[in-house]
Amino acid sequence: MKNKKEALIIVDVQNDFIPGGALEVKEGDQIVPIINKIQNHFGFIVATQDFHPPDHGSFAANHQGKKVGEYVGLAGLNQILWPVHCVQGTFGSEFHKDLEHEKWKAIFQKGTNPEVDSYSGFFDNARRGDTGLGNFLKSNGIKKVYICGLALDYCVKFTALDSQSLGFETVLIVDATRAVNIDPMDGDFTIEELVKSNISIINSQELEKHV
Repeated sequence: MKNKKEALIIVDVQNDFIPGGALEVKEGDQIVPIINKIQNHFGFIVATQDFHPPDHGSFAANHQGKKVGEYVGLAGLNQILWPVHCVQGTFGSEFHKDLEHEKWKAIFQKGTNPEVDSYSGFFDNARRGDTGLGNFLKSNGIKKVYICGLALDYCVKFTALDSQSLGFETVLIVDATRAVNIDPMDGDFTIEELVKSNISIINSQELEKHV
């Protein structure tokens, strides 16, 4: 029986993060069938969607003379510059065509403010904007959150950390995520950081024991 107090958050499984996309995550497409399978374990599922305006300040193309991977100041933070990705209304912002979505309760869009980036599904990076996800989960009696999606070392990581900070028991489904790995060790370092924050790390096959 599905636990009514547990939810699955699917983070940013969008075309621009899939191999061939503007900000592709290696093997990002390989998590889609895993996520489809684990959705069967949950009665409460939500998704997040990176949804940038074309003039977003995190895009290198919007800073003359700057290149992807360089840094600028944005919302008082040190902001890495990305390729143009997940622009509102484009194919790149759409969810992967094979990702099942029939059971989703809601979609929470993030990164809509051009003046600040937003990795987490809960808040922007400056924690000035709130997507409403936290209140939505709490108002539905959710106590425990399982997280999967793209990319492990950015949006999945900060969604998990914010989930934990808001008081949700938080679990990462590690085989249902992949890392950008700008540095080849970024994914591994992320796992270490999440464990230190008391976030549980499980494999999708272990869900039978947890949910």
